Amino acid sequence: MPSPSASDSQVDVLIIGAGPAGLMAANALANAKVNVRFVDKRSAKVTAGQADGISPRTIEVFQSYGIGDRLLKEGCQVHMAAFYNPNSTGGIERTGRAPDVTAPSARYPFELALHQGGIEAIILDSMSALGVEVERSTLPTAIELSTDEAELADPTSHPVRVTLERLDEDGGVVQNEIVRAKFVLGADGAHSWVRKMFDISMDGEQSDFIWGVVDMVPDTDFPDIRNKSLIHSNNGSCLLVPREADRIRIYMQLADKDVLNPNTGRVDKDKMGAAQLLDVAQKSIYPYKLIPTNGINWWTLYIIGQRVASNFSVKDRVFIAGDACHTHSPKAGQGMNASMNDAHNLAWKLAHVVRGWADMSLLSTYESERRKYARDLIAFDKEFSTLFSGKPQTDDNKDGVSHEVFLKAFQTFGGFSSGIGVHYSPSVVVTDAHQSYASNLIIGERVPPHKFVRAADSWPYELQDLLPSDFRFKLLTFVGDVSDAVQRGKVEAMVKELGRPQGFLARYGQERFDIVTVGLGRKEEVDFLQFPALLRPHWSKVLIDDTDVTGSLGGQGYAYYGVGNAGAVVVVRPDGYVGTITPLEGVGELDAYFDAFMKTPV
Repeated sequence: MPSPSASDSQVDVLIIGAGPAGLMAANALANAKVNVRFVDKRSAKVTAGQADGISPRTIEVFQSYGIGDRLLKEGCQVHMAAFYNPNSTGGIERTGRAPDVTAPSARYPFELALHQGGIEAIILDSMSALGVEVERSTLPTAIELSTDEAELADPTSHPVRVTLERLDEDGGVVQNEIVRAKFVLGADGAHSWVRKMFDISMDGEQSDFIWGVVDMVPDTDFPDIRNKSLIHSNNGSCLLVPREADRIRIYMQLADKDVLNPNTGRVDKDKMGAAQLLDVAQKSIYPYKLIPTNGINWWTLYIIGQRVASNFSVKDRVFIAGDACHTHSPKAGQGMNASMNDAHNLAWKLAHVVRGWADMSLLSTYESERRKYARDLIAFDKEFSTLFSGKPQTDDNKDGVSHEVFLKAFQTFGGFSSGIGVHYSPSVVVTDAHQSYASNLIIGERVPPHKFVRAADSWPYELQDLLPSDFRFKLLTFVGDVSDAVQRGKVEAMVKELGRPQGFLARYGQERFDIVTVGLGRKEEVDFLQFPALLRPHWSKVLIDDTDVTGSLGGQGYAYYGVGNAGAVVVVRPDGYVGTITPLEGVGELDAYFDAFMKTPV
């Protein structure tokens, strides 16, 4: 039966692939009211298995989109890690425990574990409320990018032409459509069709370590069943992670002979099934038992591979994100987190360009920021997975991995694996002058959490919650003590500079910015109306560095952020990362910062 004839349509952003990266991007763009379409070849969403770990930084990102509370409610918090090594009787014994997260500034000092389907459902429901749905059983069959440089440079053009096929339940084509898009995001996994269509190579290597994974509700006498447990045994290494609803996940190292087809050298799932994986796991945690109470919920096999795409974008019109541009082992729980944070980084930049707020050059910072991060991630993953997969140190194997070496690596990499330590290098949106004026608000890193007291009602309030992912730049104005006449004069001069008709606020429109003011003083004495009108766009945006009425929350925020009594202005990007800092008397420099990528309204 011939396929129906194609129809034509236009869209600002077409997203291909409804995994974590695609979902995060679609939800973010829907929040920004960007015209977005979202297709996936699968007929149904994920319901079990797949990725399951959410890092502290990713929880912060969910919170910034207003969907963190549900994530916290449904996920399993993982606070402690336990370490096991071989003992003298042929089994394993605990050699220590340590906090699972070693990132002092984490707002949520734990990991969350929840199956990928549950995580995706949170985002899908958020998208649906914003009017965006996944178009399932829909796959791209052709993609063409214009070679006209003038068209590529025009942000209002639609230079990407994608042919979509919609399939029926039997896989037959029921509709062809040609979509003309301003931008396309390939979030279509490790075997990305979009990446292959543009001949983007994946650079790196496949490791020799083969792992299996099973999900189940166990009957067990293992004492750390509700802690993350990193196990080195003479039967191979295991990682055990507690999950929601009494479930656990256990990763186990496998021998080549047990899973490789000798003729092809490839993993053969027919040689190793759920029962065999469970047998390996039980041997690895001997003398403890591990018995499923209601069968195996999900299982799979994989070979660790560490690769990064040679490019994350084509002409800043076609982008790839997530597994489409970096693959690595799941031992440190970075795959889904890296994927969603790719999308978090890209979405606000696409939104600004689509809205006409920013120049096309802004989009190049996606690749420069996220590809560097991916390369750092691969270097970390190689070292950590090698240590984890290595033979443990025993009396018979003096050269093996010792508990001390492994624990040190686990703690050293904590800032990276938590997502807290991600650092973006200088670019048009990262200008690293004047760091000393807020020495602990690191330019190129996310704003750490801290509680301040709202001047209007003495409510202790988390600063991160005044930095939502609403696609506006935030101006954190630390103004010092405005009851001091000299300091107030400096603040009034700053306000006058910010209010100039030629300044960035007037030229680009205040709807692109939000001002949050943090003063010094006592809650019993400060009146929020004493701050200049420009610095209090709403009563809730004026904070003071004091404790709450119990004396237990807040206080010492200036010291925590490394801000002196003279104050500072800190520019926070829409993704929560510090873009630049100026002294109060230097706010005129912000014109040059925003002029580097912003466009005036048409």
